[in-house]
Amino acid sequence: MESIDLLIGRYPKLIGCREDLLRALELLSQGFRRGGTLFTCGNGGSAADADHIVGELAKGFLKKRPVPAKLRAALAVYPDGEALADGLQGGLPAVSLHSQSALLTAFANDCDPSLVYAQAFLALAKPGDMLLAISTSGNSRNVVNAAKLAKVRGAAVIALTGERPSKLSALADCAIRVGDTETYRVQELHLPVYHWLCAGVEEAFFAEETGGTK
Repeated sequence: MESIDLLIGRYPKLIGCREDLLRALELLSQGFRRGGTLFTCGNGGSAADADHIVGELAKGFLKKRPVPAKLRAALAVYPDGEALADGLQGGLPAVSLHSQSALLTAFANDCDPSLVYAQAFLALAKPGDMLLAISTSGNSRNVVNAAKLAKVRGAAVIALTGERPSKLSALADCAIRVGDTETYRVQELHLPVYHWLCAGVEEAFFAEETGGTK
């Protein structure tokens, strides 16, 4: 993974986010080390980003991530166990809340649509899990409500927003407020931020040469 200085050198508008980036990486690493799951959410392009983050964490990103030796040995009971072990990659538990389409659409139809992510988090998460909440304005009601629910459930909340202070940034344990306010430009800055975070988490948990977790 590249250093934070190289990241900020490529994206100078992130200069004010340095400490929050480091704090977010620490929160994610701590959460995964204690067995937590990362839940993500957002709307529109931010929902796509939430899915993208899950994809980088649940399989190899910059590393090949061989499966742990213990799992490889367990799979050896099957004739094709070695091939299964060779084909799989180490993953970290991550779920995008909007991927629960049946639950979200049923709840939005029957109840308050602004609570869809909060309801999904209530049903799926446990204390010690994490929420990465993405909103370019920081004021999307369904995302803010999910953060409120996460806080009272004992989850760490990381917010990814635009530059202005917001309801979401006020709630979060760590708010990465990238240096722009125009929606599409905020989204352009979110991409290198979460790529850097995913690379940092991968670096902390996976050893490319030997396989398994550190």
